[in-house]
Amino acid sequence: MNMKKLILLMLGVVISSGLLAQKKVLLENDDEIIATAIAELDTAMQGPEGYFYLAGQKFAIKGAYTFDITIYEKGQVSSVFAVKNERGTIDGQNTLKDVIRGYLFNFKMPKGKRYKFQYTFNYQ
Repeated sequence: MNMKKLILLMLGVVISSGLLAQKKVLLENDDEIIATAIAELDTAMQGPEGYFYLAGQKFAIKGAYTFDITIYEKGQVSSVFAVKNERGTIDGQNTLKDVIRGYLFNFKMPKGKRYKFQYTFNYQ
């Protein structure tokens, strides 16, 4: 195969993989954004493959932790503040806080806007 054909083949693979990539949905209604974020966290807390479920298993997190979470633009977490810690440890709370900060929601929001909501992560 000559170099020109190889380059065209590689370009075709890159373009087709970009077309198959899932685009994030743009949400613009405040209530819809918060409801979708909470529903996504509910799903991420479910076993056996949920993001936060697996983090709880990996780091042996126990207890219930309530956080104020602020998200913005492309589903990024901009801040996490602990509100309540029931039956948990400070180490568990801090570990979970770091895990939350690294989470990326599967939707995007209007540029320059931030949305704050409260969520309780309950690990038995």
